[in-house]
Amino acid sequence: MPTKGSMMAAEMVEARALPAGRNLLFLREEELRLAQDLLFFGYRDFTAGADEILATLDMGRAHHRVLHFVGRRPGITVGELLGILSITKQSLGRVLQPLVSDGYVVQAPGENDRRQRRLTLTEKGVALERRLFERQRETVMRAYREAGPAAVEGFRRVMRGLMGEDAQASFSRLEGPEAEGNRR
Repeated sequence: MPTKGSMMAAEMVEARALPAGRNLLFLREEELRLAQDLLFFGYRDFTAGADEILATLDMGRAHHRVLHFVGRRPGITVGELLGILSITKQSLGRVLQPLVSDGYVVQAPGENDRRQRRLTLTEKGVALERRLFERQRETVMRAYREAGPAAVEGFRRVMRGLMGEDAQASFSRLEGPEAEGNRR
């Protein structure tokens, strides 16, 4: 007689063998609401440690996003950053101006188009971005270790599936060959 463990293992193998969407029980409203709850609570706890650091500097998540993406793509143009963040110039200005005046980010004119503003983190900005990353890295590493490689790949697929076309294009540019040297 099969044990409970062997039956569960057989069910997992069978579930993995089904193509995506074949077993649609995960598409019921209850399951989708659970996914939404998981995203909300996961994001809350993922950002909590960085929020504590930022609060001591009178900064918020918008500042963190700018530091993150400028750190990922040194020399990113203001236009590219606006596209990634999907915000207005005015909103970015409110966040970017204090980062520049407090010495976290520098702006330089573009090489070919002097009207362009290219953004780069200063040493102070790199140090703060690194501190924020390290705080969140621990949370992600713990979750990845607990979930295992197959779940991590599934998570990545789901997150990519949640992105619209513009976000997928921005993400692809971040992960492209020019970003290779900027990976942590």
